[in-house]
Formats: sequence, C-alpha cells, structure tokens
Amino acid sequence: MTSHNNHFTAQHLFSVEGWTCVVTGGGTGIGLMIAQAFANNGARVFITGRRQEVLENTAKKWGADLAHEKGEIIPVQCDHTDKKSIMELVEAVKKTGQGVDVLVNNAGISEGSSSVEKGDESAEALSKELMSEDMASWENVYRTNVTSHFFTSAAFIPLLSSANRPGHTSTIINISSISGITRTTQHHFKYNVSKAASIHLTTLLAQELRRNAVNIRVNSIAPGIFPSEMTTSGSDELNKSEIPVDDKYGKEKGIPAGRPGADEDMANAALSLACNQYAYGQTVAIDGGYLLEHP
Repeated sequence: MTSHNNHFTAQHLFSVEGWTCVVTGGGTGIGLMIAQAFANNGARVFITGRRQEVLENTAKKWGADLAHEKGEIIPVQCDHTDKKSIMELVEAVKKTGQGVDVLVNNAGISEGSSSVEKGDESAEALSKELMSEDMASWENVYRTNVTSHFFTSAAFIPLLSSANRPGHTSTIINISSISGITRTTQHHFKYNVSKAASIHLTTLLAQELRRNAVNIRVNSIAPGIFPSEMTTSGSDELNKSEIPVDDKYGKEKGIPAGRPGADEDMANAALSLACNQYAYGQTVAIDGGYLLEHP
C-alpha cells in the first residue's frame, strides 16, 4: 500500500531524472525557464539558439549550481531556420548515445506592429496601414515561428522515438501563444497568425506522430505575458528579463491574476505536459486568465 501511495508524490509524478531534453531558444526568456525546470529536476538539457555567447552565459550562470546533481545544461549553437544547422544539432545530441525524451520548440520572434485603429478613421486609412507591412517580414516571422518547429520536429523523430520505453512516451512541446487563440490582433497581425499556425501544427503533428512505429506525443503551451526579450527591452547579465508590476498592472493589461507569468508558472506547465503520459494533441493556455478577458 505504501509503495502505491508513493506514486502520487510530486517527486514521482514530475520526475525527469535521467532524461535528455532539447529546448530551442533556451538561452533566455521562456526557453530558459523551461530548461531550468528540467535541469533542476535531474535532466540533461541541451539549450539552442543563434547566439553562442548567450547560450554559454546561461549554461555558466544557471548550470553551475543546480538543485539536482544529475542535472546539466549544455549549450549548442543552432539556427533552426536552416536544415543543415538543425541536422548538426541532431548529430551533436546523438553523440551522447541517448535518445531524446522531450523536444521543446520554443524559438520564436516578433517583428513590427500595425495600428488597426486606423479602421476607425476610414477604409482607405486602414488599407494603407496594413499594406505598409513588409511581406518579407511576414515570411521571416512564419519561418521562425512555424516552419522551424516543423523541421526541427521532423529531424528529431528518430531520437525521440528511440527514447520510448514501457510506461514512457517521448514528447514534443511547441511553445505557441495566447496570441494564436485570441480574436484580437494585439497590433501584430503576423505574429498572431504565426502562432495560430503553430497551434494547428501541433494538432497535425500529434495526429501523425501517434502512429505505432513512431509513437511520440505532441502538445503545446500557449503562454500569456511572461518576461522575455520579446516582452521587455532585453535581458540582464543572468539572461533574465523583468516586467515592472504595480497595483494597476492586472487591470491595465486585463489579466485576472493581476501579474505577468512567473518562471515557476511556466516550469510547472512544462513538467506537467512532459510527464503526463496521457496528454496528446493539447494546447494549454498559461495566461493568468487573459483569454477570459480577451476571448
């Protein structure tokens, strides 16, 4: 009876000890939060990104004093919009002799904004505003936020599948956004469209990768407002970002929780989706209630 009860401890339910994880865009922001969650619970975590110095700083600052002795943060430079670079990453991970238990497709960008309020002036004003957007910028955002997630997932299928074992199915977690769910543009059409595409990509991958010869779970986290280089002016010497919060924050932003997301909120979500072997094809919004105010 006691041994069965032990299965219900948080340590057992959310254990990633000995796992191998890959977190794209893991040097800062949400990617770093997730990398810390896995590494501090005993996983070997490869963090990737284009900026080698950022990755190395993260590994040095946050990988040196982890809460679990088996945890590890390993920096590997990778441009996830380039197939050759993605395959070089796969080979680097393969050299460890381990399969991959979790792939987190987190790398993402946002560019520019649109003043949709022009629609209150005239049809011509709104048309001019929207036509002023750069088509190459749309393609760039889509290439990073959607296309790179597809090809990175495709490249890691063999390593993910090889890590499957009785009672354990490897998983892909795509980091989308509540911007891909809300009906408002939030002044950035291209970003919201790309995140909606990311959510549907999750659905399609979940459907196709569940096949018997592969058997990989695919889910998505749709974050609300979290501190990152995208939502702030940058990051500090620890590669962390901060969103100033006062008593009016929740009301001004329309967030029932009254605050932006914390590192622990994202860590909890990532561990839950990684460890829950019964979660397939889900998109989980971690937004402090934002979508209740902005459906």
